[in-house]
Amino acid sequence: MSIRMRAPRRLAAAATAGALALSLAACGGTTKDSASGSGDAKAGGKASANPNAPLKKGLKLAFLPKQVNNPYETIVDNAGIAAAKEFGGEAKEVGPSDASASSQVSYINTLIQQRHDAILIAANDENAVCGPLKQAMSKNIKIVAYDSDTNPDCRDVFINQASSEEIGRSEVKLLSEQIGGEGEIAILSATANATNQNTWIKFMQDELKKPEYSKMKLVKVAYGDDDDQKSFQQTQGLLQAYPNLKGIISPTTVGIAAAARYISGSKYKGKVALTGLGTPDQMRKFVKDGTVKGFELWDPKNLGYLAAFAAAALSSGQITGAEGEKFTAGKLGERTIGANGEVILGPPTVFDAKNIDQYHF
Repeated sequence: MSIRMRAPRRLAAAATAGALALSLAACGGTTKDSASGSGDAKAGGKASANPNAPLKKGLKLAFLPKQVNNPYETIVDNAGIAAAKEFGGEAKEVGPSDASASSQVSYINTLIQQRHDAILIAANDENAVCGPLKQAMSKNIKIVAYDSDTNPDCRDVFINQASSEEIGRSEVKLLSEQIGGEGEIAILSATANATNQNTWIKFMQDELKKPEYSKMKLVKVAYGDDDDQKSFQQTQGLLQAYPNLKGIISPTTVGIAAAARYISGSKYKGKVALTGLGTPDQMRKFVKDGTVKGFELWDPKNLGYLAAFAAAALSSGQITGAEGEKFTAGKLGERTIGANGEVILGPPTVFDAKNIDQYHF
């Protein structure tokens, strides 16, 4: 749901906190230290990776999404829960019904009390969850951020759906192709504090500085808070406030579906382009009725699957989160931890009228 620009912070933190090792990340962006300074080192001890260690049986994992009623997050988490069965573990999904910054904190505290082996979190706010996550790490509970990263200090690895830079820049390219490279555009994001959203938007803004986009102007970044009705209303507001608007980028599955629903029933259909990140099943009808020409996403099932295996590898001592470590993620094969503790799932796929019926999720 990502990025890579916190290595300096990670190194600084590693130098000052021997008792707490780091990690960094993305769908937002984020890192980790050397094997000897990560893992159990966060709890005050030393840890080193044993790539030949078997995956432990009976591991208890908990997925904590941004919000439990988000269709995209449900797909991710259900795939991770199913993956846990492959290695003899058990997993569940818990979380808030709203995506506010602090809504996940109480759930983390409960999971600590329940002594889960790993907590997998798509953070609503990179810093608001840090206190309880650090407490979990001090009790040797492994932390895997996925989709939307936490602050690097607060997790072991970050499972990034795709390169954040690739996502941000490709969104601009997609919209430019649809509006002929000129006109006013807006962004309909999720929450103002979402790490992944903000990282993607930074790359969008940087991409727009290139000469080939000199005739495109970003007039507004709006926030629908990953709430369907608010995103719908924000779309309406954007189109009323900017009568010359030519296109909208909504890098959130809730936002793009709500925006498409509004545009499809309005006078703006066929006049205002919409792209972003969505699932084929939710966007199919809008592609077929001409509201949306093309959008993109990765396979959310594989994101949850990879996150579950990363949590198992951490909990079993195969990896600590250090750059260069490798682990096997079931059917997805061997994966290598990159800079800042990041593991990238793969490049996004563009969905349009030609290929959308080939995908069902």
